[in-house]
Amino acid sequence: MLEGFHALKHALRFGARVLEVVAADPGALERLAAELAPDLGEELRGLAIVPLPPGAELAELVPVPPRTGVVAIAERPEVDVGQVLSSSRPAPIVLLEDPRTMGNMGACVRVAAAADAAGVLTTGDNDPWHPDALRGAAGLHFALPVAALPAGQPPGGDRPLVAIDPGGESLAEAELPPRAILAFGTERYGLSEELLRRADARVGIPMRPGVSSLNLATAVAAVLFSRG
Repeated sequence: MLEGFHALKHALRFGARVLEVVAADPGALERLAAELAPDLGEELRGLAIVPLPPGAELAELVPVPPRTGVVAIAERPEVDVGQVLSSSRPAPIVLLEDPRTMGNMGACVRVAAAADAAGVLTTGDNDPWHPDALRGAAGLHFALPVAALPAGQPPGGDRPLVAIDPGGESLAEAELPPRAILAFGTERYGLSEELLRRADARVGIPMRPGVSSLNLATAVAAVLFSRG
């Protein structure tokens, strides 16, 4: 479910197969598209746009009705995790170990897409394509591979594993290797001891004394954009 014009715009730009669009005001949707996404005129004209029936409310479709009055349904793409890991692109992969907050997970996807990361992988029970994560990513799940690692499958292959950990080498001085898997833990507990043992390197984000942690998406942004 894509909630709002911003999410629909991003999804279309990155090749999402959009099945249907519901608009509270189709005319307003056309004006938004002309103003904010003139590059998508052809794609939008090819969509099945359904006007919201009289008396109906978008709140009946989504928990947080978007201000733009647009909701769309898109097909979730298949992601081959093995192919993501084996890609020769020098860009890093973001690994979220057992993330807890869906909106924050989506914000991590949004940051990773902006930084042109090679993918976002997660462990744990939470689905990175949860509706709350999709909302937080504003449609950018379609800009890069996003998937959960199969249970029991450690990240790896020939990629170096870099743990983002307060006890690691300062990010200001560290040189992140190409094709690294950048592993981020939860805000409360950090990374598991098992993953820390497996890591090829540890890197910490410098913070003011007394500040114990950063928001997960903020930490992802700091590391990804430190690459210059």
